[in-house]
Amino acid sequence: MSARTMKRSRDFHHLSPAWNVIFNLIAGFLAIACVFPFVFVTIISFTDEGTLARNGYRIIPEKWSLEAYRYVFKAGDQLLRSYGVTIAVTVIGTLLSMIMIALFAYAISRKSFKYRNFFSFFAFFTMLFNGGLVPTYIVVTQLLGLKDSIWGLILPLAVNAFYIMIMRTFFSTSVPDAIIESGKIDGAGEFGIFFRLVLPLSLPGLATIGLFSTLGYWNDWFNALLYIDKPSLVPLQSMLMRIETSMQFILQNTSNPSMGVAVLQSLPQDTSRMAMVVLATGPIVFAYPFFQRYFIQGLTVGAVKE
Repeated sequence: MSARTMKRSRDFHHLSPAWNVIFNLIAGFLAIACVFPFVFVTIISFTDEGTLARNGYRIIPEKWSLEAYRYVFKAGDQLLRSYGVTIAVTVIGTLLSMIMIALFAYAISRKSFKYRNFFSFFAFFTMLFNGGLVPTYIVVTQLLGLKDSIWGLILPLAVNAFYIMIMRTFFSTSVPDAIIESGKIDGAGEFGIFFRLVLPLSLPGLATIGLFSTLGYWNDWFNALLYIDKPSLVPLQSMLMRIETSMQFILQNTSNPSMGVAVLQSLPQDTSRMAMVVLATGPIVFAYPFFQRYFIQGLTVGAVKE
């Protein structure tokens, strides 16, 4: 390769300062566009309800208020219990989901596993067909006896066939066979190879399914609607939905028109909805830096050079 060709190749991957500034501005604008909706929702949640009805949505409201949060926090201890239930379900469920998915995906990713095609089809089949809501409810409540149990919020979401396919592909393409062979030469068993050699190289894939599982558990309310009646086991999303439902019930079932107007004016309708969004979304935002850290750590782990 001539010097001119090498120089052109380097120039192709090099941006001039002007283009560098332009692309940075575009990236910054897209970042602001992604963050601004949540910031705006937070601002609205701290806006006075009357001011919001009179002036509409504004970035800088005329009057600030904490009434929306006071209304939501009237639940008192129930809100804290719901937070605790959601955090416990999210942490336990995510760890259990990652372990089960990683073990299943690793097994069907190894060519030496005799029944890999059968179990691959078994997982893929569940992506196309399922038993339906009624059989699932019967299995969870009657067969497994998970009614009014925290495991009724964890086990139905523990294994996702799509995540299994993601991890199977990741193991097949990102974990060299030489790693497996070196572990066998050193006398390590299958579990030793998996936990000591394979998992450290698979942190990006694990962080991906871990993040998906965390979001799934944190935002889940449907399983609580089906399987949970005890107030002490109601998760955050379900409790906030019940607050919203009770607000709508009060507004729609006020027989006295004048009283209905008074109730309507006293209830922070729009701002309380925004406050619920902030309370439900805020804590999960802190999960992103945690998983990003493991993305970076996993990408910097060395591998065998072929």
